[in-house]
Amino acid sequence: MITDIYSRKVVAWEVHDKQSDDLASQLMKRAYLSEGVSGKEIVLHSDNGSPMKGATMLATLQHLGVIPSFSRPSVSNDNPYSESLFKTLKYIPIYPSKPFDTIDVAREWVLKFAQWYNNHHRHSGIKFVTPHARHSGRDKEILKNREKVYREAKIRNPERWAGNIRNWDLIEKVDLNPDKEKMINKKKAS
Repeated sequence: MITDIYSRKVVAWEVHDKQSDDLASQLMKRAYLSEGVSGKEIVLHSDNGSPMKGATMLATLQHLGVIPSFSRPSVSNDNPYSESLFKTLKYIPIYPSKPFDTIDVAREWVLKFAQWYNNHHRHSGIKFVTPHARHSGRDKEILKNREKVYREAKIRNPERWAGNIRNWDLIEKVDLNPDKEKMINKKKAS
């Protein structure tokens, strides 16, 4: 899977019965073309697996002008967005309790998951909008409307509010690995 960390959208995925840099390269090319990111500075952050560091994949990234970035060895939180996505995948109620019968069944399941995740899952890390809404820019309008609804509700029922309404400001910048002190200060301010 390839995920846009700004929107959390799954922009490309494939299921195969083996891993290889050739297959990873094909997936990257497909994602690059389908997302129309030519000419933009793109960084692909991945684990240190052989498919991501193989010659074919690295040549593809260089050809496309994509900057490779790799998790540090033995650092489990170096790719929090992927970890979060896969935790969501594993803990949704429809996650299969037994292995897939065929690779086609696995592909069908991942297709349904990706469609649900992108179009219906309201992601807590992006203020409870769907990855598709954020990816398409519709999140700005959604968040403004939510703020309005909350303000009106507080005016109608002030006794139900102990303090300020929830912060529905758009998250403009996403960091791959935010500074721990910065995150602690951000939580204190919320």
